[in-house]
Amino acid sequence: MFSYVYILRSAQDSKFYIGCTDDLQKRLREHNAGASFSTKSRIPFVLIYYEAYPNRKDAEQREKFFKTGWGRQYIKRALKNY
Repeated sequence: MFSYVYILRSAQDSKFYIGCTDDLQKRLREHNAGASFSTKSRIPFVLIYYEAYPNRKDAEQREKFFKTGWGRQYIKRALKNY
């Protein structure tokens, strides 16, 4: 079973949300249904990027990296045409 680190973009304010989950489709549905406190005021969301890892700990470390200054720069470079 894989774990995923993912990046969502809010259609409302164009800001990103970075998260980690074991069930990507279910988690996206939860975000768009307003079931997540941290994102319910910014729905709807579009999945714009994800990475799959066979180990949950690796996915969590990658999520932490994406939330740093270096990680946000990486995201901007990787998704500059998005």
